[in-house]
Amino acid sequence: MRHTHHHAVVLVTAPDVKVAKALASAVLEARLAACANVLPGVESFFWWEDKLQKAAEAQIVFKTTTARLSELEDLINGKHPYDTPEFLVLPTMGGSGGYLDWIDASTRTVESTPEDK
Repeated sequence: MRHTHHHAVVLVTAPDVKVAKALASAVLEARLAACANVLPGVESFFWWEDKLQKAAEAQIVFKTTTARLSELEDLINGKHPYDTPEFLVLPTMGGSGGYLDWIDASTRTVESTPEDK
């Protein structure tokens, strides 16, 4: 196991699987995460506007780098239907070297080539 402080797991809930998949696709297309797991069938209980609430939701688990967190949060806040979407960052302590390298490679911005200009 390799120790790291440059990677994170981000939790985001969505009102349903369709929205969760759309958010996951937008994040991955922007290369802001290497992976997104969509977990359907989450039952959430929470306080909102001084009332205890309950909602069926889908949970999205993103694997990313700390360098991409700001952009990831901006994208989620911009595309999410909730007024205050969950965006909870869990720092990682470590992981397998190959997996961490894959996250790094998958979240790098693609440089334009001279032919693209």
